Amino acid sequence: MNVAPLARRPLGCLKTSLRQARQQKMYSQQMATAVKSKSKSPPSVLPPLNYHKVVDRRTRKLRTAFAVYPPTIAAAAKTAPPIPNPMPTIDEFQIKRMDPTGARTALFAKTRDAARVGDVLMVSHRRGGEPFAGVCLSIRRRGIDTAILLRNHLGKVGVEMWFKIYNKNVAGIEIVKRRKKRARRARLTYMRKPKHDMGSVEDLVFAWKKARRVYATGKGGAAKAGAKGAKGAKGAKGKVAAKKK
Repeated sequence: MNVAPLARRPLGCLKTSLRQARQQKMYSQQMATAVKSKSKSPPSVLPPLNYHKVVDRRTRKLRTAFAVYPPTIAAAAKTAPPIPNPMPTIDEFQIKRMDPTGARTALFAKTRDAARVGDVLMVSHRRGGEPFAGVCLSIRRRGIDTAILLRNHLGKVGVEMWFKIYNKNVAGIEIVKRRKKRARRARLTYMRKPKHDMGSVEDLVFAWKKARRVYATGKGGAAKAGAKGAKGAKGAKGKVAAKKK
């Protein structure tokens, strides 16, 4: 072993070279005590079973070997039945608990009558406060975490809010106006740009509320209003007659 070139090398290289020399010396002693086999294969001290041998390419001698154990855990995993995923069952239980009638699930299902992106929706809160209405930009379907993204203008400033449809604080979700044509995208993020921005939807909400009140009265409301008018007219005629007398 040449000492002069080793002195010029750094300490890490010196330790590596000494370690390699020590290993070669140890393996040479083991090879000397091993029984020489008649076959051309390199002699091995370790038993051939459950051992992986690494042979030197130049000297054709055994460099090292390490034990290889059978994959008992993998075999047991293959034979055992797979564990079912409990999350779908938990989601179904929570959805039935939060939405016993199934109205909200049907409102955001993938059907024709369901709400879609581009529709104007209004969300009312259970704890009071004004309801928030806006254009639905996205519907995130994640089981019990299903949520919708609404965009509106408040004071000429664009505001976006996420609402979870199965939240206890959400009293109701109603469709104010449907989109004429079906959107070609799942997320209408391009509506944030000034060119495609819909702006405030207060006019649509006001018209929808007005039409809803008119349709809610119906024939019964008109009949009640007519009866009240007739009673008022009779009372006025009686008062006029009493004054004349």
